[in-house]
Amino acid sequence: MTKEQIGTLFKLMLEYIPPTLKIFGFTLLWSIPLGMIVALLKMCKFKPISWLTNIYILIMRGTPLLLQLIVAQYSVPYLLKWEGCPSFIHSLLDGVDIRSASYTFNMLLIAFVLNYAAYFAEIFRGGIEAIPKGQYEAAGALGFSRMQTFFRIILPQVIKRVVPASSNEIITLVKDTSLASAIPYMEIMYIAKKQVPTYASLLPLFMAGVFYFVFATVLTLLFGYIEKKLSYYK
Repeated sequence: MTKEQIGTLFKLMLEYIPPTLKIFGFTLLWSIPLGMIVALLKMCKFKPISWLTNIYILIMRGTPLLLQLIVAQYSVPYLLKWEGCPSFIHSLLDGVDIRSASYTFNMLLIAFVLNYAAYFAEIFRGGIEAIPKGQYEAAGALGFSRMQTFFRIILPQVIKRVVPASSNEIITLVKDTSLASAIPYMEIMYIAKKQVPTYASLLPLFMAGVFYFVFATVLTLLFGYIEKKLSYYK
């Protein structure tokens, strides 16, 4: 490949970095709070709720994210064609444009959020259960309510404990965004694969790999800095 071709390819791939970052950002925005909610539901003493939460986590962690993306993408067309589908579901889905880019992104985001929320839920649960029960009792003795105890005493300690494990999941998410190309969704890996036959070269894939490597390296350095800032009382 000539320098001009490499320059043209580089500019083209830069245009598709924002869609990749969009998947990454929105997934974190929704999966982290949802993961905390799921963690609390799993720890609920009402057994039916904890059982259902366990089933959800088991399914999300036990099946490939790629499979979940495919199911999310093609579930609505299947339901629209299914003769036994309840009428109220048909009425809800009737106005959905399954060919639009917004539909693809929304289904993609649902799959990513549900998948990563399950992983974050287990991380948060482990962090919460690692806090000694004596701290709850001490907070109650000081007149703190349950909400005050959780948000003022427990949650800050949980955040400190879960940062290393959460950073691993977040860095994994950077690489997992490439799975969106299977839907297909127009992101950097998708365009890289499309350019391989055009240029008869694997260079587009290597350029995409450099993007993921740089992004993951930046996050690694960022979380290393955060861990140092949270390493007080050591």
